[in-house]
Formats: sequence, C-alpha cells, structure tokens
Amino acid sequence: MVRTLKVAVSGLGRMGARHAINYFEKTPRAELVAVCDPNPETMAWAKGRFEGVAVYADFDEMLAHPGIEAVIISGITTEHAPQSIRAIKAGKHVLCEKPLSTDVQISQGVLDVAKQYPHLKVMTGFSRRFDQSYRNAWKKADAGDIGRPVVFRSQTCDKYRDDDYFIGYSKTSGSIFVDASVHDIDLALWFFGSDSVVKSVSAVGTCARYQGLKQYGDVDNGVGIVEFWSGKIAYFYACRMMAVGQHDMTEVIGTHGKLTINANPVHDLVEHHEATGIRREIAQTYWDRFEPAFIRESNEFTEAILDDKPLPFKLAGAVQSLQIGSYLQEALRTGKKLNFDEIGNRVPENLSKL
Repeated sequence: MVRTLKVAVSGLGRMGARHAINYFEKTPRAELVAVCDPNPETMAWAKGRFEGVAVYADFDEMLAHPGIEAVIISGITTEHAPQSIRAIKAGKHVLCEKPLSTDVQISQGVLDVAKQYPHLKVMTGFSRRFDQSYRNAWKKADAGDIGRPVVFRSQTCDKYRDDDYFIGYSKTSGSIFVDASVHDIDLALWFFGSDSVVKSVSAVGTCARYQGLKQYGDVDNGVGIVEFWSGKIAYFYACRMMAVGQHDMTEVIGTHGKLTINANPVHDLVEHHEATGIRREIAQTYWDRFEPAFIRESNEFTEAILDDKPLPFKLAGAVQSLQIGSYLQEALRTGKKLNFDEIGNRVPENLSKL
C-alpha cells in the first residue's frame, strides 16, 4: 500500500478552503483527515464538502486528532505564529500562509522553535515560488542569461472591490507592504540572493479610493524602494484598486538584458474582437492567477515530507522578507528614509545625516 500523508487544515476562509480542497482532491499522496474553523457556518460548509473529514471549531482539539502528520495554517494572520508554534511542538510538519506574523520578533520566534525540531519540515506559503513562469525566469537569471541582475521591479495589484473588505482586512493584515508586497520582497531576495544586505528603505503611498484605510496607517496604493549594499535596487508597487483585475507582474533588469513575468497578462488565449478593438481578459483574483502554483505547492510540500527531501526555500527567508516589509511600512508612516550599515544594522537618524 502506498503511504499517504495525513494532513489537517486550520482556517477555512478563502485561502484555507482552497488549501483544504487541494489536499482533499488534488494532492494524490496526501489525505485530508481534519479541518478546523471557529465559524459555525464555515464548519457546516466543511461537513458537507469534505466527506469523512473531521471538523473542529478549536485548533488544539484538531491538533490532537489521531494520526495527523502535517498542518496547513491559513487562518487570520494574528494566529499564524501561535498555531505554527503549537503544531511544531506537537511534532507536526507545518505549512503556514504568509506572513508568519505581522511582528518580526514573533516571526523569529517561529523560526527559533522550528530549529529545535530539525526533523520537521516547516515552510511559509510563498505561492509565487511554485509558479512555473517565475521558476523559468529564475533559472534563466541564474544561468546568466541577462548578465547580473541589478534592478528588480515587482507589483501586487488586487482588483478593486466595491465594499469595505480591504478596510476590515487591514485591521489584522499588517498593512499593504507586509501583506501584499511581502510576495514581491521574497521574489527580490530569490533573484538577488538571500545574502543581500539592505542599505536604505523609502516609501510613499496614498488612499485614493479606500479612505477608511487611514485609521490603520495603511494605503490603497504604495510604492517602496529598497537599496542594497551590492548596488542592486528593488522597486515595489502594491495596489488595492486595479480596475481590470488581478495584475501581479515582475521585471528583472540585468546588465545584459531583462526578464518580465506577466507584464502583459491574459487569462487565456481568447481574444474578443469588437467594434472598438480587440480585448483580452485577465485573471480577476489572486487565485485565478496562481491556482496551479498552489496545487504544485501542496504536492511538493507533501513530497518533501514523505521522501525526506529538502524544502524549496528556507524558513528564514520569511522573517527576512517580513523585516523589509515592516521597514517599508515604517518609512511610509513616518515619511523618513531608513538607512543601514554594511552588515544590516539600523543607522540612527542623526548619524545618517552626517
């Protein structure tokens, strides 16, 4: 008999429900055995959707379910770190949605606990690392096809919603740079190298359509620039009001060429030829764009556990990306440029002006 990995999913909101479906239907070597969510309506949905799967309202009760080997943590951001730590200490492999926390020290705490259990696989869900186009681009850059990468420009742009979703979400998300741009920051560290040391951070932003974000120190459009001591520069754009749909794209500029990923987005190969011109539709949600990447993520995470293979990237990168996102958010809120010395230590404001 082929052994399967027994998996549990915590948090059945939009992302968690999709993780649960992937492990229930689209990960052949895994078996979804339990899920949990405190919302009664969500629990009722799960009971009807996942036949034979135990449904819990409490995380710790789910964690005690017999036979669980791995836990997927995808509830609200404030629960990511504490649930990850409890799962690791219970001897479970963990895949936690990004970010590990909105607080750098708390995220570091997850990393510190994980180091105490080296036999366990602990990974953050940076979905774009599993996207085939990004992987192909990284291979080309790594092979030297564009020379030495020196400028990285990347964006996460969500489709505009005519409701207060993004305002309520900002209350616990940690802000647009921590929540949205953390994907782009992780990509920058992937293409530039995880040993890249930050030299300076600056950011600006505006509330163009969601004025309610101001109460959380957040914006619906933010631009951040990170300068590295290696002479490389990263430019990040995050947006909550893209009219046409979800447009997440990246450009890597090297000394001898450049690579672009999804610069001219298309949902499929259909073109609408109309009286006013030719129209192509694009992905409307993050899931529409990256669904195959999430499926690949669940399968590769399962494979790493069952076959004892190394994970595709290290957990420390999640802390590093969050730190940069937090710096960007601080620069946005204070209007000040942050400076760092050659080993990454923060330079006091009075000294940076000398």
